[in-house]
Amino acid sequence: MTLDRTDLLILEALQREGRLSNQDLAQRVNLSPSPCLRRVRALEEAGVIRQYVALVDPRKVGLGLSAYVTVKLEKKGKMPIEQFTRAVLAWPQVVACYSMTGDMDYLMRVQVTDLDHYSRFVMDKLLKQPGVLDVKSNFVLERVKDTTAVPLLSQPVR
Repeated sequence: MTLDRTDLLILEALQREGRLSNQDLAQRVNLSPSPCLRRVRALEEAGVIRQYVALVDPRKVGLGLSAYVTVKLEKKGKMPIEQFTRAVLAWPQVVACYSMTGDMDYLMRVQVTDLDHYSRFVMDKLLKQPGVLDVKSNFVLERVKDTTAVPLLSQPVR
């Protein structure tokens, strides 16, 4: 799907405020409601709009410690990778996980209540996972920027 400037404006508006009514969205992007709704549905069907969510502030629900964790696995076949992937998908503390290039195999963002909670997660789950060779933790001191928005309008438009 090729996106034009109107599509990008729709996406920008929905990234800032996902609960906009179609009427309000249409006004913001200078369309009438019917074509605006057709475009939004096309963006959803094409998978450009992946999902709609409510963004919860972790600290306000008692999850005050954020950690970025790198994990290195042993390279003996696919088994450790497949087991690790299944385990990560089952751990609610891991809110994001990426397979990486470089020295470490995975980068995870872990959200927990405090250092004790984090320690239990690492000792009882992560380090007991078969194939885990190395784990390094970095703790967030201050959230400087944290957005889910993709920088759409900073890209050249076709």
